[in-house]
Amino acid sequence: MALTKIPYKTLKSLLNKRKLFTREDEDAETQRLFVEFKKAKKRGYLKKSELEEICYWKSPRAIHLIRSNHEDKIKSKTSQAFKTRSERQKLNLLTSLKGVSIPMASSILMLTDPKRYGVIDIRVWQLLFRLGTVNTNPEGKNFGFNEWYRFLMIIRYFAKKFKVRARDIERILFDAHSDYQKGRLYES
Repeated sequence: MALTKIPYKTLKSLLNKRKLFTREDEDAETQRLFVEFKKAKKRGYLKKSELEEICYWKSPRAIHLIRSNHEDKIKSKTSQAFKTRSERQKLNLLTSLKGVSIPMASSILMLTDPKRYGVIDIRVWQLLFRLGTVNTNPEGKNFGFNEWYRFLMIIRYFAKKFKVRARDIERILFDAHSDYQKGRLYES
C-alpha cells in the first residue's frame, strides 16, 4: 500500500485534528468551475464542452473517450441524472457515457453540487481503508456502486457533523493521503 504510518486511529480523530477545508480554500480554477457548473445544474444538463472541462479537471487521460460521446446523449443522460433522486440511477446514467468512470461521475456530481458530493478516488478510499472506515477494495481501484455509496454516506455524515460541505470532507481525506503517501500512487 502507498501509505506510511498514519498518526490517527479513526477517521473521526483525523477530522478532529486537521484543519477543515472550506469553499474559500479551493483553488481559483475549481472555484470558477463551481460557478460555471452551478449554472449548468440550474439549466438542467451538461453540454459536451462542459463534460470535457470536467474531464480535464479530473483526469485528462479519458478525454478521447469523453469526446466520442454525442452532444445529445450527454444532454439526455446528464439531464436525467440531475432530475432523479436515486443515487444508483444518477451513477448508472452518468457512467453510461463513454469515458465516465465512477470517479469521473463523482466529479460531475461534486462540481455541480459540492454540498452533497465529493470525488471518490484512489487516495480517499485508501485512507478510509487504512483507518478501518471501509473494509473492501484496499487498493482503491475499480469502484462499484456500493463502494461509492458507502463513501458518499461517510462524507455526508461528517460534513453534517462538522457543518461543512461533503466536498470539504473529501478534500481533507485527499490531502491527508498526500501527506502520508510514500512512493508511487499507481504501479506501472
